[in-house]
Amino acid sequence: MTQDDLKRAVAAAALEDIDSLLTPDAVIGVGTGSTANQFIDLLAARRQDFRGAVASSEATAERLTAHGIDVLELNHVGTVPVYVDGADEIDSQLRMIKGGGAALTREKIVAACAERFVCIADASKFVETLGGFPLPVEVIPMARSYVAREMVKLGITPVYRDGVLTDNGNRILDGFDRLFEQPETMEAQLDALVGVVTNGLFAKRPADVLLLGDAQGVKRLTR
Repeated sequence: MTQDDLKRAVAAAALEDIDSLLTPDAVIGVGTGSTANQFIDLLAARRQDFRGAVASSEATAERLTAHGIDVLELNHVGTVPVYVDGADEIDSQLRMIKGGGAALTREKIVAACAERFVCIADASKFVETLGGFPLPVEVIPMARSYVAREMVKLGITPVYRDGVLTDNGNRILDGFDRLFEQPETMEAQLDALVGVVTNGLFAKRPADVLLLGDAQGVKRLTR
């Protein structure tokens, strides 16, 4: 199976996993990225079964709208029964690194408001220790240099993601050369830096369910 085949398989499994939550009043949280896009494309066939969706990025909102799915503001919804999104890396405790698509802040907000977080990923994203994938840190533009210096003190090599502006009007520093044995601690340390909006460690709020696709099929892991 190709990687695209695996993405389609886990997206289909996610739709089956959340079937009971697709009710006329339900608003579904939807993530960002290539695997989430596969889920959106399948979700479109069920658009009459639920009220609408909360999007974690402008790109996701556009794709949902193109499929005829109503996009609602999270402030008007409050909580969502489920949030479905991919990951750049995920470990056995379902802690993740996210933000390769620069949508980490909105992804983290929607995840915080979700009663259940379903992560969909192919087996290449499953790791023993987080940190092989560069860790995105969203920063206020004027704080970029300061935050970069502080990241170095934490043993992380920061690289400015040139030309990228987040949906929130901020910049991204990608952190290299550091594995995260205690991701909860590092998540808190980075978020405490003045000028950091948030970072791509999803350890304090990990996924509740992981649908992991490999050549043998889709495995369902829970915390």
